[in-house]
Amino acid sequence: MRTYHCLPLFIWTYMFHTIDTNPLPENANNYLQSKRIVDLTKDESKMLRRTKRGWMWNQFFLLEEYTGTDTQYVGKLHTDQDKGDGNLKYILTGDGAGSLFIIDENTGDIHAAKKLDREEKSLYILRAKAIDRKTGRQVEPESEFIIKIHDINDNEPKFTKELYTASVPEMSGVGTSVIQVTATDADDSNYGNSAKVVYSILQGQPYFSVDPESGIIRTALPDMSRENREQYQVVIQAKDMGGQMGGLSGTATVNITLTDVNNNPPRFPQSTYQFTSPESVPLGTHIGRIKANDPDMGENAEMEYSIAEGDGADMFEVITDKDTQEGVITVKQNLDFENKMLYSLRVDAINTHPDKRFSHLGPFKDTAMVKVSVEDIDEPPVFSKFSYLIEVDEDVKEGSIIGQVTAYDPDAMNNLIKYTVDRHTDMDRVFSIHSENGSIFTLKPLDRESYPWHNITITATEINNPKQSSHIPVFIRILDINDHAPEFATYYETFVCENAKPGQLIQTVSVMDKDDPPRGHKFFFESVPEFPLNPNFTIVDNKDNTAGVLTRKDGYSRNKMSTYLLPILIFDNDYPIQSSTGTLTIRVCACDSQGNMQSCNAEALILSAGLSTGALIAILLCVIILLILVVLFAALKRQKKKEPLIISKDDVRDNIVTYNDEGGGEEDTQAFDIGTLRNPEAREDSKLRRDVMPETIFQIRRTVPLWENIDVQDFIHRRLKENDSDPSAPPYDSLATYAYEGNDSIAESLSSLESLTADCNQDYDYLSDWGPRFKKLADMYGGDDSDRD
Repeated sequence: MRTYHCLPLFIWTYMFHTIDTNPLPENANNYLQSKRIVDLTKDESKMLRRTKRGWMWNQFFLLEEYTGTDTQYVGKLHTDQDKGDGNLKYILTGDGAGSLFIIDENTGDIHAAKKLDREEKSLYILRAKAIDRKTGRQVEPESEFIIKIHDINDNEPKFTKELYTASVPEMSGVGTSVIQVTATDADDSNYGNSAKVVYSILQGQPYFSVDPESGIIRTALPDMSRENREQYQVVIQAKDMGGQMGGLSGTATVNITLTDVNNNPPRFPQSTYQFTSPESVPLGTHIGRIKANDPDMGENAEMEYSIAEGDGADMFEVITDKDTQEGVITVKQNLDFENKMLYSLRVDAINTHPDKRFSHLGPFKDTAMVKVSVEDIDEPPVFSKFSYLIEVDEDVKEGSIIGQVTAYDPDAMNNLIKYTVDRHTDMDRVFSIHSENGSIFTLKPLDRESYPWHNITITATEINNPKQSSHIPVFIRILDINDHAPEFATYYETFVCENAKPGQLIQTVSVMDKDDPPRGHKFFFESVPEFPLNPNFTIVDNKDNTAGVLTRKDGYSRNKMSTYLLPILIFDNDYPIQSSTGTLTIRVCACDSQGNMQSCNAEALILSAGLSTGALIAILLCVIILLILVVLFAALKRQKKKEPLIISKDDVRDNIVTYNDEGGGEEDTQAFDIGTLRNPEAREDSKLRRDVMPETIFQIRRTVPLWENIDVQDFIHRRLKENDSDPSAPPYDSLATYAYEGNDSIAESLSSLESLTADCNQDYDYLSDWGPRFKKLADMYGGDDSDRD
């Protein structure tokens, strides 16, 4: 407030001094120049006249921020045409005319109606006129005036930011630049010292300093450590008037952070670490962690751990955890309590990004001792191998020992062990093992062709602690023994052409053998000893496990022999030699001139005629349909009423009066069986006739066989006599006996069917010429008193 009270006095003093020292305005200069010109013209020539000065004024400057009660006087416009009688009128136009600047139109006095701010507008351009009130014309030409606002120190310096953030590496030297701050002053820099800013530090000493002119903040103390203090708050002041008393000032805050550098080596918090681990831990197990402290940050705190030396360097390794910067101790090899119980390691921790500027501070690493104690654990039995391979011949006898497995207890107790076979891997119980010594033996015969490999699992268990057990795979390979004979590789359909020539190859045969000899198969082919020389075919061994069949004669006939059987003896060369006989069926077929088969049998002939399988099926279906129609027709015919065999008024039974039924023919096996006449022993007893249905079924009694050394004729006579003497036998049996004509009969058919359909009576006199065998018929049909009459 004191500054503002003294300020008006200072401004007015300074203003009047400026008016006296500054040159006159432009119009004043013009007036002086005009006066000189008039004087020169008077001396040199009379042609020029003196020009009168028109406008007059006495002030061109105005102070800003006027705080008086009255309006601030700016200046006065006046012309020499003004006689003071009030005939002239002054008019002001331009920037702020009428609002900021008011003119007395009678006197020409100009006043500032408001407080002005130079920072808003530093000068105003106005135009003035002098007008005669009566005539309304301008007595002076319009002129332009400039009113300049004089600056006062009414603006304090302002920083571009209220809060600055900066950083500088720790351990930096004195004078290291941190950041530059800038403050600006709105006052006129060309008028006095109102805008001259000077910087100073209010807070942050003695750590930092600031350049008073540039505003650059620098470090002021050497070797500032981030680990001791990381954040600093510095307050900077900017003061105008060159920093003198009475000047205005502004402040800004600068937060400065010390960034980290690798100036600290890692350090273990303790010199010795103790860890314990069971001996049964698997490889790669983490047994402990160690960590060296490094007060640095980021990559400056990164470190690597390594084992420098110690008796456990081969058993353990240390891995660096990049996330936690810890050293992880892991198991590298299997531990054994019985072998060693305590291990010592020397572990180093070293920075991975050292800074050479701080190498003088010492080596950036540290060392600690790590001791690992091994704990004893009851371990399962250990086999002498990771797996076993046993080879055994397939002809080994049951109960034979084929191999042995061994296991031991690694603990100091050395418990006894028993062996068993995992039956899930030997479901058929082919093998077993001796529980004490681990000897494996067979329980069943082996067959390589069925199972060439057996994969079983053997379990070793501690007797005192059954929970401790181990398993081992045992691979048993069955070795081949020559116990299978060779045989044809496939079924061969062999044929030979009827027009074949001697020496033609008609078939090449190959064989197979289930055995697998180590030197490979070798087969031999020969003719069987029973038929050493075959007149039709020759067997040739091709020496490549195949044999060829060649013809031996010129031409073959299907009529004489349609099929040949050729036995071939096959044997191998392994020990013991196995052999077999394979029979080759050779059919005789008709072939064309090129040797292509055309037909071998009736089926082949049908096929060769060009009939397809579909055509054959269609023909077969037609035949079946025709047979069904015939059967249906016969069944319908049988449904008709049967006529009696004897049509006569007297119904004489002891003679054949009418014969109009030939019986069922060859298909009627019950009415008449011609085979019975030729082979009486093949007859069937107790069979009833089917050609006539008798009213009463009689039981035919059995008779003593009479077949020995008799012919058919004697047999018929005896049967006739036997039936005639039998009162229970029907008279119809005698009808069947006349159907037998014998081998040397010269008679034609005895059927009476044609006689029934003839238009006239037949002549049966010729029956008398047929001999005694037909005397009965001649008497019946040849006489006048025949039954036909």
